[in-house]
Amino acid sequence: MIAMDEKLLILFAVGVFSGFINILAGGGSLITLPVMIFLGLPGSVANGTNRVAILIQNFAAIAGFRQLNIFPWRAGLLGVGPALVGTYIGATFAVDIPDRVFKPLLAGIMIGVMILIWLDPVHRFGERMKLSPFWKKIIFFAGFFMIGVYGGFIQAGVGFMIITVLLLSGFDLVQTNAIKVFVVFIFTLMAMGIFLYHRQIHFAYGISLGLGSALGGVLATRVAVRKGHTWIRGFVMTMVLVFAIKLVWDSVG
Repeated sequence: MIAMDEKLLILFAVGVFSGFINILAGGGSLITLPVMIFLGLPGSVANGTNRVAILIQNFAAIAGFRQLNIFPWRAGLLGVGPALVGTYIGATFAVDIPDRVFKPLLAGIMIGVMILIWLDPVHRFGERMKLSPFWKKIIFFAGFFMIGVYGGFIQAGVGFMIITVLLLSGFDLVQTNAIKVFVVFIFTLMAMGIFLYHRQIHFAYGISLGLGSALGGVLATRVAVRKGHTWIRGFVMTMVLVFAIKLVWDSVG
């Protein structure tokens, strides 16, 4: 039997690692959710509790990007509107988390993102990209609405979806990470309110996980700016491949 203080230490350590992954790529919730369930939380409560950690982590990451003067505020604010509408819809239905449905779907999304990042269209094709400004705007607003729906329902892997939308909209991966943490922070506020209303949050677990995630997130913002687009591209591809294999394995197991 694991004591409560040991559980909190485990969650802090897991938070550091998942926070680092979440800021640079996404998918950290695929680690934190199973850990919380292993420590005794029902799936729906683990889903709600995870939002506390994500809120703390992204607040710290926003502060880090602002300190480093890397923050496209206008794009972030434009993405928030449709994301909030989608979040309300998704979180309203998030009473239970049907993992068996989302795992294969998420694996497919991750593999698609990995292919997109491997092609690296923004840097490889540059001016040869055929998407007009009109279609980039359509992808941006429609994409953030769907991101909100998915993120409101289950957070795991939403970062990969944001990366896809922002790459197609013409942003590089350094800008993408700054916009991502801001939009996720805002729509997580709404999702957390809905989970709180349904009493599906364990605050002690969430705060411990969140403090670790905040540390991991701050470390990741330094890495994102120092290493730049090429390094993040390799890191993201690696994490996508790892999590996609894990999801496919879980789905067929």
